[in-house]
Amino acid sequence: MSGPLEGKVALVAGATRGAGRGIAVELGAAGATVYVTGRSTREGRSEYDRPETIEDTADLVTEAGGRGIAVPTDHLDPARVRALVDRIAREQDRLDVLVNDVWGGEKLFEWDTPVWEHDLDNGLRLLRLAVETHAVTSHHALPLLLRRPGGLVVEMTDGTAEYNRDTYRVNLFYDLAKTSVLRMAFALAHEIGPRGATAVALTPGWMRSELMLDQFGVREDNWRDALDRVPHFAISETPRFVGRAVAALAADPGVARFNGQSLSSGGLAREFGFTDLDGSRPDAWRYLVEVQDAGKPADTTGYR
Repeated sequence: MSGPLEGKVALVAGATRGAGRGIAVELGAAGATVYVTGRSTREGRSEYDRPETIEDTADLVTEAGGRGIAVPTDHLDPARVRALVDRIAREQDRLDVLVNDVWGGEKLFEWDTPVWEHDLDNGLRLLRLAVETHAVTSHHALPLLLRRPGGLVVEMTDGTAEYNRDTYRVNLFYDLAKTSVLRMAFALAHEIGPRGATAVALTPGWMRSELMLDQFGVREDNWRDALDRVPHFAISETPRFVGRAVAALAADPGVARFNGQSLSSGGLAREFGFTDLDGSRPDAWRYLVEVQDAGKPADTTGYR
């Protein structure tokens, strides 16, 4: 059976693990051909030194019903990104969805550390990975995406525009990175909207990525065992939840109504009616404001 994205071509930049992998798999489940990029391959790992690879992601895309194509790419290298886009143009002659999900900063930021105490090299590296990579990728990929009307660009970040406007996020470097990506989507909307395409910023909620599960010493099948230590983790979601958000946007013929907006996985679940893998609809950002940040006991009633 063909899916709603049959015949569509997507590029998920930064698809080795986490949100990028979840997005790539759900685009594949909807029938898309998905190019997945990253720096961790079966031949060598990035400085993350983790087992996930882009080849594994591509296999998961294909198993889900799409066609996964892994292309090792450092998105700080403009020549490599240009070669990636040239390959997509040569092989597909189109690009319908661009997801800028490159991040790579988990090992670089220091929690609640002021800028004058934070390691400067790590902070600047974080900004390059989180912001410069997105700009490089958009620069090279957008001419191909704009060849046909209806293209979609998704800038992945952490936090909605409203939440990040009012909330200090970790430290100056992290705060600046995540806010910058929100603004990138806003600016891209002004540049590509009149040319027939749509740009949005999208955030998952508290995501049960491979790194997060490892940090709490649990697996996806027993993640609730961490709730005794981290009660608010009860609002968490799988990476596939935000993947379903992107797939829903990509399949929506009226997606232009979201141009320039800051969106969340939980908010789009209400809009489109999709659920997480367990059938729930976690609304993490509303929960964070109304329960966690308000100092209330963990209780997801009415939030998932």
